[in-house]
Amino acid sequence: MPPERALPGAKRLPIAPAWRTALPGLVMAWAALIAVTAPSWGEMLHQWWNIDTYNHLLLVPFIIGWLVMLKADELARITPQPFLPGLALVAAALALWWAGRAADINLVAHAGAVGAVQAAVLTVLGLRASALLALPLAMGALLVPFGDEIIPPLQFITADITVTLTRWSGVPASINGIYIDTPAGLFIVAEACSGVKFLIAMVTLGVLVAFTRFASWRRRAAFLAACIIVPILANGVRAWATVYVAQYVGADAATGFDHIVYGWIFFAVIVTALLASAWRFFEREPEDYGWTADALTAWRWLTRAESFRVAPTVPALVIAGMAAIAALAAML
Repeated sequence: MPPERALPGAKRLPIAPAWRTALPGLVMAWAALIAVTAPSWGEMLHQWWNIDTYNHLLLVPFIIGWLVMLKADELARITPQPFLPGLALVAAALALWWAGRAADINLVAHAGAVGAVQAAVLTVLGLRASALLALPLAMGALLVPFGDEIIPPLQFITADITVTLTRWSGVPASINGIYIDTPAGLFIVAEACSGVKFLIAMVTLGVLVAFTRFASWRRRAAFLAACIIVPILANGVRAWATVYVAQYVGADAATGFDHIVYGWIFFAVIVTALLASAWRFFEREPEDYGWTADALTAWRWLTRAESFRVAPTVPALVIAGMAAIAALAAML
């Protein structure tokens, strides 16, 4: 039989002896932390699966896995070295989780639960591996369901845009908060019409595209700004179109058509248009995102900070410390 050949562009998993020890240790740390914060992870999973505003978050773990695989070759070139000060971050994240549970503030508790898992990566794999995985680690923050807090201001912005465009289109309209009165009837910009689902999905996409396809911070900022501004304006245009069409076909028919178009067509059109307009400005391929192992060797502060590491042969110290912190959080 001829020898097997790797496919062009194939990524090699980091399977050096140090990684064979570190990866199971990381899995054990994650298991302990998720077990302690299980109520919050259960709540987040419920929101991802059952609330359509957060359905897109089901894709985030797969996006994170893809980003990690893109860095597999770079990870294979370094040795994971446990970083003891990371235990303080694990403890801080668990304290945040505990405070959120005690105060019944889900957003805080969820952020703490996710933060503990992120801090575990720094603690077990060390500074260099975490620097290489900076983007997927940052994407982990998007697992926290957020957006309910901005619904009220989005409702008012949508109402203002709608009534302005309605008047410009020749239809008389008056506004009282989120209520718009027209000859076809009284319209309300409900929570579902605020555009929050569209906005947070676009922000998630924006973060991914900005840091995989752009190298310039100016272009990243411009694209992220577009991912915030465009959905808000587009939602106002969609709401105006509903009100305008209702003047001729009736409010019930216009609203039903709006839900179908906005849910399946309008969002796809806006995303396609935004990506198409940014395409010519893309500066690199996704696999080139972030730093390289060679670039990290020039970071003198990184070498100094690694003086806090423990020997790769004794990661049990880190795992034991993390388990002790998790156990203490569970008892509080």
